[in-house]
Formats: sequence, structure tokens, C-alpha cells
Amino acid sequence: MPHDARDDLTVPDPALRRPFGRTGLAVTPVCVGTSPLASMPGLYGYEVGEERARATVEAVFDGPFNFLDTSNNYGGGSAERRIGAVIRHRGVPAGFVLATKVDADTGTGDFSGERVRRSAEESLERLGVGHVPLLYLHDPEFHITFEEAMAPGGAVEALVALRDAGVAGHIGIAGGPVGLLRRYVATGVFDAVISHNRWTLVNREAGPLLDEARDRGVAFVNGAPYGGGMLVKGPDAQPRYAYRDTGEPVRNAVRAMRRVCDAHGVPLAAAALQFSLRDPRIASTIVGVSEPERLEETLRLAATPIPPDLWGELDRHLPSPAAWLD
Repeated sequence: MPHDARDDLTVPDPALRRPFGRTGLAVTPVCVGTSPLASMPGLYGYEVGEERARATVEAVFDGPFNFLDTSNNYGGGSAERRIGAVIRHRGVPAGFVLATKVDADTGTGDFSGERVRRSAEESLERLGVGHVPLLYLHDPEFHITFEEAMAPGGAVEALVALRDAGVAGHIGIAGGPVGLLRRYVATGVFDAVISHNRWTLVNREAGPLLDEARDRGVAFVNGAPYGGGMLVKGPDAQPRYAYRDTGEPVRNAVRAMRRVCDAHGVPLAAAALQFSLRDPRIASTIVGVSEPERLEETLRLAATPIPPDLWGELDRHLPSPAAWLD
């Protein structure tokens, strides 16, 4: 059997900080995602109360991970408000990297330069801080074209101005379509990029983006390593991938991967998380949390022993790229 160089890759200590691209920041391989803390039962199927959300943020600040990701529009701002309540009580821990995102206006869809400035102001007020180390332009594909975003006076120019004014230490782009993200990265403007659901055990669309980000010194942050839950619960309990209905070829692929993991005594979720953690092109992997216990669970999954042969067996069950076409 030919030797695969990926078999030599190891999973880093999830609490050991690593360089974040060219920024000079140092982050843990796990970034705590806070979308679930906004309590969006329509998306996640469960509610998260105020007390539980604050307890989770407290646990994050006391825990091994130094990187937290949120957004202006998670739950209409409720995620930021809950995080901000903890920050006002105790401050941001030293060396902690707090990232948020500017979002379009939820009512009008406006994503102009002026909206970017307002979004940042709203986020800083909710969080109770005057500066964030990292600020992303979030999901522009739903509201504006690349040309509109890059135009004079547009969203990107406003984001750059916020960085230059000291509101943000560094700026990034966060979104879905790989081709579009590559266009943004190629501008040289952004220090970081978040891609979600497109670099997982079952979906490898983002490969070219990972390579391009690495070559340009742009930090790549991998969101949704579990595909919205399918790579934790399996496709029969969670038939949707990335919160969307998914065809049988994808579900069958995940069923086969789960059988492989079961045969090796490895939880599917551990393989899904470590698939991302072991990739040296990835600066950090966003894992959403909804309660303090999820932090310990993430550490356990990251430390689960996985035999090297497992990775090649999983690769043999990848669905074809056509399975992801709408």
C-alpha cells in the first residue's frame, strides 16, 4: 500500500497557540464559535437561556482556548450582548483574541460602507470594548457583488478604514462560495478568511482556497467541521448538512464513514474534528458551543487516538463533487 504523506500529520495540542497568518496574533487550534449562544432554535433545534450562555462564556474565558468568534447578526445581536455582559463583569483575558463580523442590515439588506461602520459600532457597544483584534466582512454573497464590495466607498473600503482607525487590529473575509472567497483573498486586503462547511470529512471544496491562503500568508479559519451536526450524529439523526437538505449520495457517504470509524472504535465526531485540526494550512477550527461541557467534550474529541490507516479508508468514501451541486 503506498505511503500517504498525510499519514505523518499529527493533531496539535488544541490549547497550544500557533501563529495566525501574518498578523502576529497567536491563537489556539480551536476557536470557540458562539452562534449557538444566540439561542436560535429554528436553526439548531434547541434554546440557550441567558444564564447558560453567560456560564459558557465564563468557561471559555477560564478554559484552554484563547480564540472566540462571534458576529453582529447572531440572534439579532444577542450573542454579542451575552458575551458583552461577561466582559463588562470581568474584562477580556490577557492574550485572548476576540473576533466579530460586520453584517448587512437585516431589514433592508444594505451592505454599504456606511452600514459596515454602523455594524462595527453596534458590535463594539454590545461587547463593551473599544477595539477588537479581528473583524470580518460577513457573508457578502447574500447582499452585494464582489464589484460592489470592492468599489470606492463600499464595504471593503469601510472595513479597511476601521482597521486603520484602530477599531480592528486585523480584517478578514467570511463566507461560503469558495470561488468568491478566493477573489477576496487575491486582493491582498484581508489578513484572514473563514470558510464554513467546505473542508470537512465529506466535503473538500475549499482545497484551492486553503492553498491560496497559505501561499499569501492569510490565516485560514475552518468553520463548521461537523457540517452542522451530520458528522456528529450521523445522517439518519441529522439528515441536513450545513442546515440544508442533502441528497442521498452525501448521506450514504457519511453512513459509510461512520461504519469505518465504528470499526476502528473512533467516534465520527473525533475524526471530523481531527481532520481539520491536523491540517497545517488551517490556523484554527471553529467549534460552536452551547454549554460549558462542550469545551471538555471538544478536548476529548481532539485527544481521541486515531489510527493512521483510518484517514485513507475515509477518503475512499468521499462523495463525488457532483453530489454538492444544487
